[in-house]
Amino acid sequence: MAQHNEDRPIDEAVERLKTNGFDGLADAVTVLLNSAMMAERSEPLGAGLCGRSSDRRGYANGYKGKSLKTRLGTLQLSVPQTRDGELYPQSLTRGLRSERALLLAIAERYVQGVSTRRVKKIVEELCGMDVSSTQVSRAAAELDGMLEAWRSRDLGCYRYLILDAQYEKVRQTGQVLDAAVPIACGVDDSGHRDILGGSVSLSEAEVHWRGFLSELKDRGLHGLEMIVSDSHEGLKAARKAVFPSVPWQRGQFHLQQNAGHYVPKMAMRTQVAADIRAIFNAPDQDEAEHLLDQFLKRYEKTAPPLVTWAEEAIPEGFAVFSLPESQRRKLRTTNLVERLNEEIRRRTRVARLFPNEAACLRLVSAILMAISEDWQSAGKRYVVFNKERAI
Repeated sequence: MAQHNEDRPIDEAVERLKTNGFDGLADAVTVLLNSAMMAERSEPLGAGLCGRSSDRRGYANGYKGKSLKTRLGTLQLSVPQTRDGELYPQSLTRGLRSERALLLAIAERYVQGVSTRRVKKIVEELCGMDVSSTQVSRAAAELDGMLEAWRSRDLGCYRYLILDAQYEKVRQTGQVLDAAVPIACGVDDSGHRDILGGSVSLSEAEVHWRGFLSELKDRGLHGLEMIVSDSHEGLKAARKAVFPSVPWQRGQFHLQQNAGHYVPKMAMRTQVAADIRAIFNAPDQDEAEHLLDQFLKRYEKTAPPLVTWAEEAIPEGFAVFSLPESQRRKLRTTNLVERLNEEIRRRTRVARLFPNEAACLRLVSAILMAISEDWQSAGKRYVVFNKERAI
């Protein structure tokens, strides 16, 4: 009987194809997707629909209709629900990822000034389905609403906040100006990473950073144990104003790079860099401070500006020593956000110049939202809070 039940969706899909040929493909895929989602629901519940089992861990709660656009047309799916509301089928997530990719393609074309008619043609080539110019315009409007909802979604408890920023060219009143694009990532209690938000503004650095951080806090960000960032202009004052009691870890990699500006001779740079690496790679803060003292004495006569800088700047990279050694590698730099910056630049390099801040924010947000969803689907931990080895 069990085998017969498992075969029913396949038999039904085959019957649709026998009856309607290629015209029945959409119906057949709908049947199979609905069946796959049903199977996914049975696994976490520990029992099938209406089934009795001593291993049952939860209960079904009906279905929710959803339309999904595909190359075969629009599929009318029935997404199975559970009482605890925690199930979201992976089979549907993969389909939604394709939908996000389509929206991102539309966003990219719009910020490049491509006409609605041209976007229509591109979408038809990418997705194999006919769309009207009105549908493309509506999709762009829906995208803006979706991105705004993502940027303003409620946050929660995150142990670590990693911040970084880059700059994009934006046109304003006949001038081409640099707009700051700060990005925030968080690591939650389970060690998973998430993109908390992004922003675009031509305003003064401190004003922009303060507004950006305040918005994160207003959205419910709490529980921070450390903020990791480089010494961006205006960020220090904004961070102290919004999160005054949270320890700050300055990115060690850029600290090491900054030291080069204070080395009087090129021949000294390699040794100075090695000495600073040794300080940051110390097993604990006491040893790091000891090595720093030796560093200051070693260069006080040959490089006084370096000593003056290092005495104040290098200890800003010591906060990470308060963490278990297994976590330090991931949290001593802003690499997590810098990789996002590289992905954004790869996309924005094509646009070169944005007509306004809104166009830049649209594309940046679409990229960040897509990456964030990939992170959530992968489910990999960025930091491990016990004795396990970090992923």
